[in-house]
Amino acid sequence: MRIATWNVNSARARAERIGDWLDRSDIDVLAIQETKARDDQFPASVLTDRGYEVAHHGLSQWNGVAIASRVGLEDVRIGFPGQPGYGDPEEREARAIGATCGGVQVWSLYVPNGREVDHPHYAYKLRWLEALREAGAARLAEDPEAQIAYVGDFNIAPQDDDVWDMAAFEGLTHVTEPERTAFTRLVDAGFSEVVREYTPGPGVYTYWDYKALSFPKRKGMRIDFVLASPALRARVTGASIDREERKGKGASDHAPVIVALDGADSQPVDRPKK
Repeated sequence: MRIATWNVNSARARAERIGDWLDRSDIDVLAIQETKARDDQFPASVLTDRGYEVAHHGLSQWNGVAIASRVGLEDVRIGFPGQPGYGDPEEREARAIGATCGGVQVWSLYVPNGREVDHPHYAYKLRWLEALREAGAARLAEDPEAQIAYVGDFNIAPQDDDVWDMAAFEGLTHVTEPERTAFTRLVDAGFSEVVREYTPGPGVYTYWDYKALSFPKRKGMRIDFVLASPALRARVTGASIDREERKGKGASDHAPVIVALDGADSQPVDRPKK
């Protein structure tokens, strides 16, 4: 089985690319973030026409998460227990959706950005991550053999070599100690980050800003992850980052991240030559 996560930065703008990538990637489960669509706007037919079942959660033109699966889609859950909201009045945003796919509970997560260190969104981000940790720890306490995958855009670079230049991030979010500690606490709750050992850095990224030629200049960040419970971690046999999908007209600013289970091929499929 092959599970992928991809922040597409607008499912409607990227619908054709999503379909083309699925046609050549042989992915069984795709978790999507930042769909930027309400449920009635989400281009589900791009997925269903290819044999995938789809669950999407979107409330506005911001955020939005989805799961597409061709190995079953059961027990769909909108938001995790204790997920906090943001704003006044505080409302829970479309940042988390879970479903059981082929026996694995997959969560597509779009962690809040944080904006600025002294911004209320930063405190919200830390609350959100702590609530996720508590929900994950409670689930593993209930069933230590549960197969769970927390996947998506975490908006955190946990290590210094996850960004091209730490000096460029001085005083900015994504690399602060509280954010990194929140990520570590999630790992310590029992969830292993399973992609890094197959895609070691430095210089291995999943995101490149559209500005200032960041992609060709290799100014990227590793902020998209797959965190696996112990039972699922035991099944992981490979992982890759499809950097090629960041190239070309109309690309997302994130690349898909792929995890292989039980000996499946972990490598992305080559883009057809044009």
